[in-house]
Amino acid sequence: MAKIKTLFACSECGGISPKWQGQCSHCNAWNTLEEQRESATPAHAEHRYAPLTASSALRSLSDVEALELPRISTGIAEFDRVLGGGLVAGAVVLIGGDPGIGKSTLLLQALVAMSGAERVLYVTGEESAEQVALRARRLGLSGGSVDLFAEIRLEAIQAALLAQKPAVAVIDSIQTVYSSELTSAPGSVSQVKECAAQLTRLAKQAGIPIVMIGHVTKDGSLAGPRVLEHIVDTVLYFEGDTHSSFRLVRAFKNRFGAVNELGVFAMTDRGLRGVSNPSALFLSQHATQVAGSCVMATQEGTRPLLVEIQALVDTAHVPNPRRLSVGLEGNRLAMLLAVLNRHAGVSTHDQDVFVNAVGGVRITEPAADLAVLLAIISSLRDRPLPPGLVAFGEVGLAGEVRPAPRGQERLREAAKLGFSIAIIPKANAPRQPIEGLEVWAVDRLQDALDRLR
Repeated sequence: MAKIKTLFACSECGGISPKWQGQCSHCNAWNTLEEQRESATPAHAEHRYAPLTASSALRSLSDVEALELPRISTGIAEFDRVLGGGLVAGAVVLIGGDPGIGKSTLLLQALVAMSGAERVLYVTGEESAEQVALRARRLGLSGGSVDLFAEIRLEAIQAALLAQKPAVAVIDSIQTVYSSELTSAPGSVSQVKECAAQLTRLAKQAGIPIVMIGHVTKDGSLAGPRVLEHIVDTVLYFEGDTHSSFRLVRAFKNRFGAVNELGVFAMTDRGLRGVSNPSALFLSQHATQVAGSCVMATQEGTRPLLVEIQALVDTAHVPNPRRLSVGLEGNRLAMLLAVLNRHAGVSTHDQDVFVNAVGGVRITEPAADLAVLLAIISSLRDRPLPPGLVAFGEVGLAGEVRPAPRGQERLREAAKLGFSIAIIPKANAPRQPIEGLEVWAVDRLQDALDRLR
């Protein structure tokens, strides 16, 4: 009989410890070790890693013929954009997000759209086949050609994939799948890691694209071991407020496309619909120009977006003024205020400063620095910026304005949406004038402020 041993696995990083301790020795997280019971010699252990097909002989890289296989379109343009143009044969995609944000809805819509030309399989471990059918009916989807398989046993799922050979398969969700080779419960670190590894191996050898839905923890990261994100080819995150109708799908890892690519969707009573002009979501409509507002041109993957940055500077009534940013990094805001004081002579030591990116979008690139500072100056002086102004550029600690990547694409997007003035780094100045857009190229922060006097 197989001997049962007890191990303690970290719920944050997946590290294994032989005994319980308050702090994980791998990632230094506190109170994250959970007890796992596993068989030391699992039944049929010698067959667990047996190849599904015959082994390939060693070959030189120069002798391998690299075939550019056509991608499989999901039938949803915004989803294809995030994936880099569609699904690749044998690719494994992991998509995570908060409960109820629309992960299962989006994938069910994609399978129904693909089912007319391809054979698709939906493996549901959280719902029964009847519940999935009811959801499809509520969304107005005709899912008669989508194969449903309500199962959570890994071995049964593998057998179904090999027997049906679908063009695309969806696993909803990876945390519900378990292998009978392990004695731990479904959702445990060892089960998630083993099931994901086996499904990935099957996808590579059989050439079946597999999309796995993953749960997230309370801090928004994917539940399970960190190695789960390393195993798969693409990691997508669903973002957005459940109280808002808009959803963002962002690629954090993609071996077949651009990282940080963004897809924008609107949740309707008929499911998720792609938004053709996402810049309109992140721009407020003001009847007149208001102080504290500046539009920036950001780049999300291959897509330029215009996002409104709003700032509010008010007299502080406490000894320590507050610095709050929503959608932007808080530490960078403190740094920019110090640069503003040192190199522009504008002090905010007795002012509360609040900065917000409109529409709930998160901006991580430093090219937002110039727009943030212009919005702060506008609010502090209570003077609106010129109408039709857009800005981008990174501001260094020495007060210099550094270039941003793909500046020409940002400028063309601004001109297309009717903006007439652009304050940009001098290194991003276009060689040829852009029709309808006046470009103010600056070297330093003080130069930008002088142009606005």
